[in-house]
Amino acid sequence: MSSTFPRTRSSRRGYDIDQVEDFLEDARAAYNSEPGALIVLDAEAIRRTSFALKKGGYSTAHVDAALERLEDAFAGRERDRARAVAGDEAWFTAARSNAREIIDRLARPHGHRFRVVNLLSGGYDRKQVDAFGDRLSDYFLKATPLSVDDVRTVSFRPKRGGYSEAQVDYFLDSVVAVMLSVR
Repeated sequence: MSSTFPRTRSSRRGYDIDQVEDFLEDARAAYNSEPGALIVLDAEAIRRTSFALKKGGYSTAHVDAALERLEDAFAGRERDRARAVAGDEAWFTAARSNAREIIDRLARPHGHRFRVVNLLSGGYDRKQVDAFGDRLSDYFLKATPLSVDDVRTVSFRPKRGGYSEAQVDYFLDSVVAVMLSVR
């Protein structure tokens, strides 16, 4: 029986052990691949990884923390490889371009930064998302401290007629990618 991570009690749900172990095996192979090899796993794929829940599975908190460290490692390696191929200036130009797209979205007026779902559908509370967007603007424009974990762990109340959850989540993933690219 594997013991890569602590397990939940047999009556509580945790991540499916076989799925986590298979993913970690794939991640090891991808990370140890030679430069230029076909890579099917990157930092973005790690950020979007999910596992089924099963009673007695791995502790979600421990696996999530490991995934964040793994994403950081992959992002660092991707950054180093891209800088070696394209050069520092090209890498930072691309990072600035991505940051500019984020800043442009955050420059929109409060209540209009993302697509609003209809009043019968749930979305994220627009005021909370806009308040966090202001923190992101300060990070990008004024170098106000904000960590990748702050972005990864932010949560918003559900609200009818709120912002589209999928669009906000995708945007936050883009923010994480930019923050990791310039670490």
